[in-house]
Amino acid sequence: MSVVSNLEVSPEQEASVDKVADFIVRFGMTTPALFTLETMRPLSYVGGQFMHVLTPAVSTFLSSHNWEQMAALLEDRRGMDYVLERIEKADRERER
Repeated sequence: MSVVSNLEVSPEQEASVDKVADFIVRFGMTTPALFTLETMRPLSYVGGQFMHVLTPAVSTFLSSHNWEQMAALLEDRRGMDYVLERIEKADRERER
């Protein structure tokens, strides 16, 4: 059950977050990613803006479209909770 209430996530954003979460889990970066995101929670809006700056560098690993969708989601503080939930869910599914 989602703890994120009243957050509208587009199907594109959902797919993008899931791709990023799968990438994080596949390369064993779940714990560092969760720690980093939790640490940056107070700056989620600034972090979302900074992600736009990083798009060219990240596009070598992930599509720039997926990255931009996730950045737009993080501009809403509730988006951070949503991203954390999706990473944790992907990690649980991988452990099965």
